[in-house]
Amino acid sequence: MVTVPDRKTGRKLARVALTKRLVACANLLAGVESHYWWKGKVESARELLVLFKTEASHLSALEELVRKHHPYELPEFIALEIADGSHAYLDWISEAVS
Repeated sequence: MVTVPDRKTGRKLARVALTKRLVACANLLAGVESHYWWKGKVESARELLVLFKTEASHLSALEELVRKHHPYELPEFIALEIADGSHAYLDWISEAVS
């Protein structure tokens, strides 16, 4: 999961990650309202959430890509393990990033 300030940034990250075959899919979810601590005070912002579908073996390279192309000083980069899912879909992810 990666939050971004706007659709343009989300699309850029998605396109670069897909081109490098680090992800099988990137979903851009609009309408995220974030409230957070930053440099000693509470801030808020409207953002988009990008959900990248990939495998653990690509996480380091994906994080490096996000840091390189993201406008934030400290971009969010959170990975969640998939506990279960459609075997056909999970196989598609593996195939797409290989």
